[in-house]
Amino acid sequence: MPSAVPQFPSMPILNDLGPRICILGPSNSGKSTLADAIARKRGLPVIHLDQLFHIPYSDWVPRPAQEFRQLHDEAIMQEQWVMDGNYTSTLAQRLSRATGFILLDVPTSTSLWRYLRRTWFERNRRGRLAGGRDTVKWQMLHHIAVVTPRNRRRYGDLYERVSLPKIRLATTNDLNHFYDVEQLSRH
Repeated sequence: MPSAVPQFPSMPILNDLGPRICILGPSNSGKSTLADAIARKRGLPVIHLDQLFHIPYSDWVPRPAQEFRQLHDEAIMQEQWVMDGNYTSTLAQRLSRATGFILLDVPTSTSLWRYLRRTWFERNRRGRLAGGRDTVKWQMLHHIAVVTPRNRRRYGDLYERVSLPKIRLATTNDLNHFYDVEQLSRH
């Protein structure tokens, strides 16, 4: 039996999210792909926080914390952006500048599959680190399987408190439906 198409009776349309859209969600949930799709459709600059947090041409080596904060703070001061990534140490500043909020909440199994797929098959994925190569890492598998469920609850609580125009995409079907309704392209 085919699954029902999710309905979003109270979901704002993409334009209602304004010119500065913040996307949060578990690792490997599709944040970067969605950010790129929205940026292309709306003509907004896209900012992948993973690229600000990590040193280019490294194996995902973090920048010094102060350097990341400076890059982050400069990025959020722009008049327009779609920004994906969690990085809770800078989340309060980001949300204070955001005009819209999207929370992705795909299941852990989906995040694990997406991580393996991207490390094994996707060489030019959205949000990749310049000069970096994705490889399967035990630390990342642990993060997705163990740490992410706690973060998922925190993000859900945050979503309830945020007063911005917002959208919660709680399943893969919700995410796919959003792409269809908003006529977004993953490519």
